[in-house]
Amino acid sequence: MDDEKLKSQIGANIAAHRKRCGMTQAGLAEKLNYSDKAVSKWERGESVPDVITLMNLAERFEIPVTDLLEDPNKIPDDSDVKIQQVVEKHLKRKPSKTIILRLSSLLVWFVALFIYVVVSSFDIANGWLPFFYAIPADAIVRLSLRSAWHDFRWNRVYVSIIVWGVLLSFFVTMSVFFRLCLWRVFLLGIPGQIAIFLWFRMFRPAQEKEESPQEEEDHE
Repeated sequence: MDDEKLKSQIGANIAAHRKRCGMTQAGLAEKLNYSDKAVSKWERGESVPDVITLMNLAERFEIPVTDLLEDPNKIPDDSDVKIQQVVEKHLKRKPSKTIILRLSSLLVWFVALFIYVVVSSFDIANGWLPFFYAIPADAIVRLSLRSAWHDFRWNRVYVSIIVWGVLLSFFVTMSVFFRLCLWRVFLLGIPGQIAIFLWFRMFRPAQEKEESPQEEEDHE
């Protein structure tokens, strides 16, 4: 091994263990009967302590002498350690809520597409109707998930989509099966939208308190 590299490794290990023990260069030098300049040179890799001093350092740091000679950037060869590191990294990884929302929406629209394919395969008319019902269903799923996560920022939008989606589905169904043009059904959405606005306006302070921790979590 290159001498300069060995000096650098020993110096880095001395500095790391000294800081781990909460010692200053002057404090360590005093315990070893050396000057702080000598300790500074060791840590910079300009010189190395003798064997006896290395043994004293290891004793004070409560580590084997070999730990002072090893590469500080070396990855452990122990398979158990590697497995533990991988497991810890996996456990720390949080599932993305955005991906969960998108997957849930995809499932709703997949079901609508599946129904369309099955119905169309039997030459049944109006197989496209499930796509209209998927609109409020998708909003219901998203509303449920965000409410479970105490994230109420989009709830007013989702409730509005549910109301207008249900009205649209009803209008299309009546038009297709009963040949009725019940456009006035959309008038029900006006007071419904006003009620939604007033409802969320009334609970706005409480929702903002619930949103604060969620917003802080998103920013981290």
